[in-house]
Amino acid sequence: MSGGDADIQALIAAMARLPGLGPRSARRIVLWLLGRKSGQMAQLSALMARVAETARPCARCGNVTESEICPICLDPARQSGEICVVQDVADLWALERGRAFRGRYHVLGGALSALDDIGPDDLGIPRLLTRISEEGVTEVILALSATVEGQTTAHYIADALPANMTVTGLAQGVPIGGELDYLDDGTITAALRARRQF
Repeated sequence: MSGGDADIQALIAAMARLPGLGPRSARRIVLWLLGRKSGQMAQLSALMARVAETARPCARCGNVTESEICPICLDPARQSGEICVVQDVADLWALERGRAFRGRYHVLGGALSALDDIGPDDLGIPRLLTRISEEGVTEVILALSATVEGQTTAHYIADALPANMTVTGLAQGVPIGGELDYLDDGTITAALRARRQF
């Protein structure tokens, strides 16, 4: 195999390691890009190089940004009394898509895990507690995953907060348009426990 072939195979292998892509999808994408080397491939390559150079975590909340403080933290229209704690940037972006939350965020970068040796300092929990006291936060929304690690992290944070702090979590249960027959037992149980009056 020539050097060019090895590079193409290496590109396919690198693409196949991306989330949601396997070897077949990676091959199709690489072949598609090779057919458009001067257009999309060149533009994508330049953008990836620029983003790799400029992207960084927001110094305040941990969101991905190109400046020291992200636009969400700088937005004066955001309610400063509420902080929504999420595990990663993808969770923050998902909440922003819904446009239902108008407060500020704090990205942990993961969840507590004794097996992976991830403790509170690794997640910036002390920085969260400092933000809460400095920014006059009155409510902390724990929007962490429903996994054992996510819920362990939520309980740890809730226990570390001042006693007078309002601490809430996202409701769990049946999604809009969801049929009970297709839901797992855990989701149905959570929905029953979080039931509300009609």
